[in-house]
Amino acid sequence: MFADRAQSLRQVILPALNDGAIVLCDRYTDSSEAYQGAGRDLGSERIRAMHRIVCDDVQPDLTILLLPPLEGSLTRARRRNERNVRTRGTDENRFEREGDEFYTRVYDQYREIAMREPKRVVLIEDAAGIDAIASLVLEVVRKRMSVATELPSD
Repeated sequence: MFADRAQSLRQVILPALNDGAIVLCDRYTDSSEAYQGAGRDLGSERIRAMHRIVCDDVQPDLTILLLPPLEGSLTRARRRNERNVRTRGTDENRFEREGDEFYTRVYDQYREIAMREPKRVVLIEDAAGIDAIASLVLEVVRKRMSVATELPSD
C-alpha cells in the first residue's frame, strides 16, 4: 500500500499541488493506520513511521472523517457484500469478512486520529442520509476554503 501511495504522491499529487490544483483523495495514511495499525494489530507508530519515511510525511490540509455509528455501518457493508456475492459471485474484499472486534479497533483508531489531529481532521459522526451528510461536508469545505483564500487586510 505504501509503495502505491508513494508513487501516487510523486507522480500525481505533488505535481498537481505544485500546479496549484486542489487534490481530493479517498483514503490515505489514516486508513492504513486504522486498518493495519489497529485492525491488524501492527501498531499506529509503525504505520506512521512508514508514512514519514515513504511519503516524506506529506499530510492532507483537510481530512473529512465520516464516522457514523459502527453497528449500522457494519450492517450496511455486510448487506452490500452479500448482495455482491449473490449478483456477481464474488466478495467485495477481504475486510468485509472480518469480525466485530477488528472493526471496533478500526473505528476506535479513526476516532483517536481525529482527536490527535483536530486541525486537520474534521469528524462527522452522524447517521443522517446522504443529502444531509453532503451538506455537512460542503459546509466544512467551504469554511476551510474561505479561510485558506482570505487575503490579509492592509
